Amino acid sequence: MGDSGPRTLAIDVGGTGLKAVVLDPEGEMISERVRVETPYPCPPSVLLDALDKLAKTQPEYDRVSVGFPGAIRRGRVREVPAFSRRGQGEPPDPDLVRKWSGFELEDSLQERFGRPTRVANDADVQGCAVATGAGMELVITLGTGVGCAVFFDGALLPHMELSHGRFAEGLSIEVACGDHHREKIGNKAWRKLVMSALDTFEAMVLPDHIFIGGGNAKRLDPDTLGPNRTVVPNISGLLGGIKLWERAFGAAALGDVPSTSKS
Repeated sequence: MGDSGPRTLAIDVGGTGLKAVVLDPEGEMISERVRVETPYPCPPSVLLDALDKLAKTQPEYDRVSVGFPGAIRRGRVREVPAFSRRGQGEPPDPDLVRKWSGFELEDSLQERFGRPTRVANDADVQGCAVATGAGMELVITLGTGVGCAVFFDGALLPHMELSHGRFAEGLSIEVACGDHHREKIGNKAWRKLVMSALDTFEAMVLPDHIFIGGGNAKRLDPDTLGPNRTVVPNISGLLGGIKLWERAFGAAALGDVPSTSKS
C-alpha cells in the first residue's frame, strides 16, 4: 500500500444504497467499505446529511470523489431521475424536481467535507476505473436506473443521458431496464430487454467495447453478451474515485474549463 500522496474518500451514491471507502494513492482500499440504505424522499438536504454521516465512518482523507446517479455539469445537478421521486418507481414529484434542478452539489459537498471534492455521474466514475483508452468505449451501469458514459481514446466525453432514449413499447431504456421494472416483469424478461438495450446503445454509439457494471450487472450471463461486451465489478464505482481526479484535470467533461460563471 502506498503511503505518499493523497487519500481519497470515494462515495458511490445509488438509488438504493450509499457506499463509501477510503483509497490510497494507488486505489487500494484502506478502510472497510460501508453501505447504508438511500433515504427517501431524498431532497438535497437529506442527501447531504446522509453523506456527511457516512463520511464520519471512515478514516482521515485528503480529498473526495462522488459518483452521483444523475446528470452533473460543472458540479451542478442538471437532472436526477432517482431523487426526483418520493420513492422508487413513483412518478416525479414537482417539489423534488425543483429542489434538485440546478443544485450546486459539488460546492455543497465540499463545504460539508471541508476537503477538495469532485462530483460526476456515477457511470462516468465507474468508467474512469475500467476504460482502457482503446478507441470508443461505452460504459453502462444497471441499477435503480441505467447510467452511461462514453470515452474516446481514454478521454471522458461530456455526459449524455443516452438511456432516456425510447424503445420497448415506448418506455425509455432507463425505465425498461431499471430495477423497478425488473421486479415487475422478472429476471428472464428483464435480461431480454437489457440485451435489446445493449444493441440499441451499440447502434447509437458504435463503440469498440462496452463495459457493463452496476448492482444488476451480476444478473446477466457474461457468456451470452458477445465478444466486445464485458461485465465489470460493481466496486469499480468506488475505485473510479482515484481515476476521476487523474482524468478530471483540464477535462471539459467534468467542468474544469476556466469560466467566469457556471452555465
